[in-house]
Amino acid sequence: MSVLKHDFTEQMIAILDRHTSGQGEALLNTSALLQYLNIKTKAANRGSKSRAGFANHYALYVLLEDYLNGNFDKTGGYANYDGAKFTDLLRRQRELPFGKKLQNHALNHRLNEEFKKYFPTCRQLPVIRDAESNRYWINEHLIISGRFNLARPMMEIIAAYVEARQRAFFEFTAYCRELIDLQEESPEKAVQFVKSLFRPNVDARIFEIASFAVLKEYYAGQKIYWGHSPKDLVEDPLILYKTGRTNANDGGIDFVMKPLGRFFQVTETTDVEKYFLDIDKVQRYPITFVVKSNASCEEILEKIAGQAEAKYHIKAVVEKYLASIEEVINIPALVEIFEKVLQAGKTKRVVEEIELQSRVEFNVEAEEQDVLAFEKTKKNLPKTRPDIKF
Repeated sequence: MSVLKHDFTEQMIAILDRHTSGQGEALLNTSALLQYLNIKTKAANRGSKSRAGFANHYALYVLLEDYLNGNFDKTGGYANYDGAKFTDLLRRQRELPFGKKLQNHALNHRLNEEFKKYFPTCRQLPVIRDAESNRYWINEHLIISGRFNLARPMMEIIAAYVEARQRAFFEFTAYCRELIDLQEESPEKAVQFVKSLFRPNVDARIFEIASFAVLKEYYAGQKIYWGHSPKDLVEDPLILYKTGRTNANDGGIDFVMKPLGRFFQVTETTDVEKYFLDIDKVQRYPITFVVKSNASCEEILEKIAGQAEAKYHIKAVVEKYLASIEEVINIPALVEIFEKVLQAGKTKRVVEEIELQSRVEFNVEAEEQDVLAFEKTKKNLPKTRPDIKF
């Protein structure tokens, strides 16, 4: 498999070079697990389309850590090891930055399934699990390459990646706070900042947060009149609610509008299967798709329709699905909507909402407390344990 390099790849190679006398690039070209880490660290570049979820990274991290804490890289004998307890591994994952919300999926199957997707001909899988005893092992075949044991540099690669992502998140929220303070002095700076978030290569979660903030203020300026009879009408503003974090299992609903009951789903793809899956999740209830694309709304709909016809062949089925797409909002439409929000003098509210939702999304308050607690205790940690640094 050819290795596609990105911004973080050179840092990976540098870490490997330090541990292998300059053999980093050669090892990257031959190790499936290093190539997988290369794929999974693409989001270290904050402009990447990749999401920055850490579930699979941390599943690897805690298994590698358990391996090194047992000194198996030096003494051998891992084949006779009883394995790590699931409860210990999950607890350790949740101690790591951005790990408080992690569940068991990566350890149990998702890491192996994703690895298999990228490396279908590889006979080895990263996680070995005994379901009866609920014990786990890292696959030693994937961390030993020739005369090199790569467990320690692999841990350092994951640590460096998490540190890069954490720095980017904190810089982003700090910049939001700075813009709020400078709003009156430099409103054009805030405007350019928000517009910069509407690009095809911006982080998926940041794009969703910015879309929500702008749409929320846009719809807040609109009202409807409704009631049980023409003589008993109530005036209500349109209010947009965010249903949870961007990677939440929310049934395909990212935003919901009250009182109209409109559903919104943010996506970065024009893959028809993804659209129809979201539609099926809510039993073909109409959905507005907010698409991270500069393609015109007509082009997006035509592409979806073309894929649907090629896949399903039955015109009636295709028409039912397409009828469930209430509206498509692309990047140019979001910019146009933001211009209207600007004219209404609501730039500060948009920036405040972005800052607030970013702190919720990235669990910033909890992570800041984690950093302080970790700084107090890290001096007592075993020197053989390459923990995440801040």
